[in-house]
Amino acid sequence: MVTRKLGKYELGRTIGEGTFAKVKFAKNTETGENVAIKVMSKATILRHKMVDQIKREISIMKIVRHPNIVRLHEVLSSRTKIYIVLEFVTGGELFDKIVHQGKIKENESRRYFQQLIDAVDYCHRKGVYHRDLKPENLLLDCHGKLKVSDFGLSALPERGILLHTTCGTPNYVAPEINVAEFSCPIWFSPGAKALILKILNPNPKTRISIEGIKRDPWFRQSYVPVRYGNEEKVSLDDVCAVFNDIEDQYVSERTGNDQGPLIMNAFEMITLSQGLNLSALFDRRQDYVKRQTRFVSRKPANDIILAIEAVAASLHLSVHSRNYKMRLEGLSANKIGRFAVALEIYEVAPSLFMVDVRKASGDTLEYHKFYKNLCSKLEHIIWKPTEDSAPSGLLKSMTC
Repeated sequence: MVTRKLGKYELGRTIGEGTFAKVKFAKNTETGENVAIKVMSKATILRHKMVDQIKREISIMKIVRHPNIVRLHEVLSSRTKIYIVLEFVTGGELFDKIVHQGKIKENESRRYFQQLIDAVDYCHRKGVYHRDLKPENLLLDCHGKLKVSDFGLSALPERGILLHTTCGTPNYVAPEINVAEFSCPIWFSPGAKALILKILNPNPKTRISIEGIKRDPWFRQSYVPVRYGNEEKVSLDDVCAVFNDIEDQYVSERTGNDQGPLIMNAFEMITLSQGLNLSALFDRRQDYVKRQTRFVSRKPANDIILAIEAVAASLHLSVHSRNYKMRLEGLSANKIGRFAVALEIYEVAPSLFMVDVRKASGDTLEYHKFYKNLCSKLEHIIWKPTEDSAPSGLLKSMTC
């Protein structure tokens, strides 16, 4: 079996991919704890002059220690890469839940909002401002607890200095850049509507504050303030070491044989699905299409690659393929930015392959449409097992 070691961590599959980094599932071999490791190329960071931004993001994530914020465990470095070891959150993005479920019940929405405000309030008290809060950056654990992630655009302003830079995702920017014209659906309760009007006030001087939100009657319904232990003493020595290229901070990275698709063991297969639920591997009848998606095929791996390349050509996407990993790239639907998808083929059993598909860049909604289109064009190679052929007993027993 192919394995990769990074110090005390055993690296597994890629679970996320962006323009400047990949995120891999990993296991701490000393404690057995599952983690996510963000892998970044030093050359890429230097080429794009992102040293200060990345160092700031890592430092901020070490400073903020809150139950509703994804925890950064440690930072490691090899000669060519930086490895950020993060808490492994299994429940997926809030964005995916909204896409799948549509309208979320008000009590559930309020609980997420309360957890978000608790996390934001904590950050502000630490002098940290996220500046890119959106459903794609809000993760859920297997118990439904919200976790704020991705502090790449966050800021640590100097004492007494206000932040004025316009940044973040256009659909989620502060309301003062526009007239804040909107309407609420008829099913919104009066309390929720009243609070939203106060939050989206385009005048920052009269807009409701975090303290005001926490005093709001709608917000306070069933509100249980988060409780956590004493403030931990946080050291940024490892962050400084990574960026100062201190020799003794390097860790060895060992790679096994790269021939053939990666072989996925049962443990990795179980942890693939959110909440340890394997149904996404075998049940393609569901309408749920996440930002990270996968399908199963009984066709040979090389035939799968050829089929995907044919679909990419029909969609006018360029293809880069190596070691049973593929990247499809092209212009986004609006003809402005780039759209890219990463695919990786795993052997999960003899003559049974799983294709893991992830958005690498571009709009998430565009990715959802792409994936549905891809699956429709690959109907001839996608395996759709019957009820008897899927391990239904295991599916029922391995839910979180």
